[in-house]
Amino acid sequence: MTVATRDTAAESEMSGLSGLVLQLIDALGEWGVALMLFVETVFPPIPSEVILPLAGFLAGAGRMNLAVVLVLATLGSYLGALVLYWLGAAIGFERTVRWLGKLPLVDEDDFRTAADWFHRHGRSAVFFGRFVPIVRSLISLPAGADRMSLGTFSLFTIIASGIWNSALVLLGAALGTQYDRVEQYTEWIDRVLYVAIAAVVVTFVVRRVRRIRRLRTERAGRGAGAAPRHPDTSA
Repeated sequence: MTVATRDTAAESEMSGLSGLVLQLIDALGEWGVALMLFVETVFPPIPSEVILPLAGFLAGAGRMNLAVVLVLATLGSYLGALVLYWLGAAIGFERTVRWLGKLPLVDEDDFRTAADWFHRHGRSAVFFGRFVPIVRSLISLPAGADRMSLGTFSLFTIIASGIWNSALVLLGAALGTQYDRVEQYTEWIDRVLYVAIAAVVVTFVVRRVRRIRRLRTERAGRGAGAAPRHPDTSA
């Protein structure tokens, strides 16, 4: 089997959602991976855990250059982090949270979790936070709002993002070299993707409902506290 025939056969065996994502990444190429990681960093519900292994799979199957994928994926992550850093520094934490919190599947509590992480752990949170879901993307916002040194922020972000991206890409590349066994994994991969998507949506809906109820309770409490008192006429 030639390399071209092998690659086509490997890709065709990926069906369902994983197959669609794979075809999208294949069509966009290495720079498309950078774009996806940029968006993923700014818009957390798009998971790098899906994008990077499939990009690595294509690299392992010979459809993309592995080294270029690794470099551009990290570049996309860094540029996305810079956007949030700049928003925090230029606009402020609260205003940015109110703005981004209106996006679909984005919850304001996630931003506050990232801010708490940053304030507890300081500058090291920018490095270690890159390995924590949700915090990985949003940690840049409080770093910018607190005017963390751009040089230190960039260094920590590039190194940590490079480690995270490399691990996921190389995992996918290892599977890409086993093209003859892809059919055994594709159903399992699809199930994982469907469960992950369902978990994101359900979690978002539950948290949004809880927040609405909490706000209503707080408003009711403030309203009751502000109600005028009637004079005591019993005397």
